[in-house]
Amino acid sequence: MNINVYTESTPNPATMKFIVNKLLINGSVDYPTKASAENSPFAKELYKFSFVNGVFFASNFVTVTKTEGTEWDDIEAILKEFVKGAVEAELKVKLEEHAPVTFEGTDAEIKIQQILEDYVKPAVEQDGGAIHYKSFQDGVVTVELRGSCSGCPSSTVTLKAGIENLLKRMVPEVTEVVSEAM
Repeated sequence: MNINVYTESTPNPATMKFIVNKLLINGSVDYPTKASAENSPFAKELYKFSFVNGVFFASNFVTVTKTEGTEWDDIEAILKEFVKGAVEAELKVKLEEHAPVTFEGTDAEIKIQQILEDYVKPAVEQDGGAIHYKSFQDGVVTVELRGSCSGCPSSTVTLKAGIENLLKRMVPEVTEVVSEAM
């Protein structure tokens, strides 16, 4: 298979999506630091570049966060070539597989998790990020934003205008959605 890589900007100016024509991983995995990438040969290699400050994988793309002071014009071609080579060499995204997604909790919690999985997650992944359900207590849904969503200027708007309104409409018990920092 001939591997093609193309880039897409994200709402977060510090991150860029590197999309390939091959499935890299089922689900998503975030390596926000060099130390967290120990379990990922692919991410470990990316962190060898001094300008890489974050790595996130989902389905057929890797989102790279660059260091401050680095320009995309200077590194985009280098990263595209690296991603192409890594995919061709079948460098692993992660060494062990996790169990499939299951939802637990009250009826409202299960419904919230299902809505996040079915409606919100695909949209957030389109922008190079990920959302993870943390908890639901006293009407407040707590989520964790990763990838390009982590530290993105427009993530607050997405959280409040998009996700919170959707959950309030579909689960009457929801009064607010908040994001927990990683």
